[in-house]
Amino acid sequence: MDETDSFIEEVTEEVRRDKLFALMKKYGWIGIAAILAIVGSSAWIEWQKAQAEARAEAFGDAILAAQASADPAAALAALDETGARAALAQFLTGAAKAEAGDLAGARAAWDAVAKDPAAPRSLSEMARLKSVLAAGEALAPEARAAELAALATPGAPYRLLALEAQADDAAAAGKAEEAIKIAREILAEAGVTAGLQQRASQLIVALGGDPAAAE
Repeated sequence: MDETDSFIEEVTEEVRRDKLFALMKKYGWIGIAAILAIVGSSAWIEWQKAQAEARAEAFGDAILAAQASADPAAALAALDETGARAALAQFLTGAAKAEAGDLAGARAAWDAVAKDPAAPRSLSEMARLKSVLAAGEALAPEARAAELAALATPGAPYRLLALEAQADDAAAAGKAEEAIKIAREILAEAGVTAGLQQRASQLIVALGGDPAAAE
């Protein structure tokens, strides 16, 4: 009985092997194709990452070279970029023009960024704020107030800086109570920086208020 059982087991095992070999021969290409697809997709993803990193490095190098050139504004404006990178280059063009004393050109560059749908909100809002602050008397008081009010809405990325500009405007207009109120609003905000906190406190003191007092 033992020899018979052993013989049956051997035959059964051979049958299993034959069936497995037949299945592998018939459907094995599917597994091979799946492995190749996984390996290929992984290689493609890595290649894309490497390409993106190379493009980012090249863009950074181009920005640094432009800023170090004899005419940074012209060099930055000449960069051939698209999308968010083009918006950043335009923003830096505005900064370079402002540094060179060309406030009208700076505002034009920043206004273009503020209206660029490809620009990240943080960049477009900063460009909008810088344009307003650089405008001076070129922007009517009502228009300036409206722009700052929009930039100071809760959740806006540069709300605190817009509030500071509002407080400064109120102080310059002789509206001490309004300026102190806005400055205290800044102090009550979460995430206020030490520098802004100091400036808000100094404004309150200069207008005859107490930074520690409640409204």
